[in-house]
Amino acid sequence: MRFMTTPDNAADTSAEASGGTAPAATGVAAQNWDTASADPQYRAAVVDLLGALAYGELAAFERLAEDAKLAPTLSDKAELAKMASAEFHHFERLRDRLSGIGEEPTGAMEPFVAAYDGFHKQTAPSDWLEGLVKAYVGDSIASDFYREVAARLDGDTRGLVLGVLDDTGHASFAVEKVRGAIDADPRVGGRLALWARRLMGEALSQSQRVVADRDALSTMLVGGVADGFDLAEVGRMFSRITEAHTKRMAALGLAA
Repeated sequence: MRFMTTPDNAADTSAEASGGTAPAATGVAAQNWDTASADPQYRAAVVDLLGALAYGELAAFERLAEDAKLAPTLSDKAELAKMASAEFHHFERLRDRLSGIGEEPTGAMEPFVAAYDGFHKQTAPSDWLEGLVKAYVGDSIASDFYREVAARLDGDTRGLVLGVLDDTGHASFAVEKVRGAIDADPRVGGRLALWARRLMGEALSQSQRVVADRDALSTMLVGGVADGFDLAEVGRMFSRITEAHTKRMAALGLAA
């Protein structure tokens, strides 16, 4: 799973996103890393979060390089190569941050390798268009999830996480290419809609398994570490992610 925004930023995570005024940060969200990391459980949760993001970015770099081989034109290949480079720079930022807080990056990433590799193995695209839909729809689900979590992180970590979730340009690129393909052959839309539904299910299942396997992350989500989350809020969070998926499908010209 790779993490990127969408043109409409469909998963709003604050009042600011909908045009209102965000409430003042409280608790962990109002602290910096030096203060918040004094709590060992919070520190462990952040190390897990950065490790998961770092491996996701590294996997995205590898996958975009592979996807470039399927690109139908030289300009498409060049565009994907540029995006792959941006993903690697995101990985470097996360790797350097882990090193900077005294954590070994490889060790932080290792617990998430099986889940990410399993997801990519189960959702290997059969052609260029499926690869674009996977990056736009499947990966954006993870981006929405991490943006939700970021709102409850300390200021230093939140800034880093939101920075590496910046869209590399893949969103608008995917929409343009997929909609163009559907306009040329409307039958393509049905196949890609089924593919996107499969991606949605696999991405949510993998995300839930990762959280369940990591005590610090699961505690963060249900309110034991970061402020503002409880079981009811987790349910609302996944509802927002599902709504964002529906908007994303519409942007592609596909039925959710």
